[in-house]
Amino acid sequence: MLLPWTPFFFLIAFSNSLLPAFSHYHSSTPPPSSPSPEWKPARATFYVATDPRDAVGGACGYGDLEKGGYGKATAGLSTVLFEKGQICGACFEVRCVDDLRWCIPGTSIIVTATNFCAPNYGFPADGGGKCNPPNSHFVLPIEIFEKIAIWKASNMPIQYRRIKCRKEGGTRFTIDGSGIFLSVLISNVAGAGDIVAVKIKGSRTGWLPMNRNWGQNWHLNADLKNQPLSFEITNSEGLTVTSYNVAPKDWNFVQSFEGKQFQS
Repeated sequence: MLLPWTPFFFLIAFSNSLLPAFSHYHSSTPPPSSPSPEWKPARATFYVATDPRDAVGGACGYGDLEKGGYGKATAGLSTVLFEKGQICGACFEVRCVDDLRWCIPGTSIIVTATNFCAPNYGFPADGGGKCNPPNSHFVLPIEIFEKIAIWKASNMPIQYRRIKCRKEGGTRFTIDGSGIFLSVLISNVAGAGDIVAVKIKGSRTGWLPMNRNWGQNWHLNADLKNQPLSFEITNSEGLTVTSYNVAPKDWNFVQSFEGKQFQS
């Protein structure tokens, strides 16, 4: 399915300047039959987007987060959580803890990793360097932060856990590049949410492995014009989904297509 194309830009977030998936707001206690991964400690701060352009960019390469379906329920992650971009697309449940003055009891938020909070080595990790190693830190849009805590809380102790991502529609493949250089942004991924390996196939080629460029942008050098394109993607759980003939023979750069989806 051909989708409207949205250009994307690369932005590394410094300090607490980050970006935005629509929030799922619910009680933090799952049903007894649901998997209950271990809650881990971290801290969270927020940023305020003062310009509409703040919703475009991010170190995962998703571009306009509103148009891409991510909305504002997103997070920038510190170095120890970001995993050099492999974590992009993963979903986390986050809740406020240990501060009854500021926490909103019984609430949690679900956010998608879309950005990187860069370390600031001019400050110690236990001081102004909130995103310095070894800190586990989330930077959230204020609209999402205020779902679990009062804004005056500022740098809040939280707990987080990895959860399955739920998405509408199929996995999205946005093709860019020029000539024999092909770049594919993979987004709207359900299940684990993150992608660890990608292969692409034209009608006149075998399966060709792609390399991670940055975030969830994958690339290779190959002439695949005038061939329908198929994709094989593998997530961090080791599950693989193959989408045949996602892009038709007459595909072009700066187009997006939908393929098969992982189960959430």
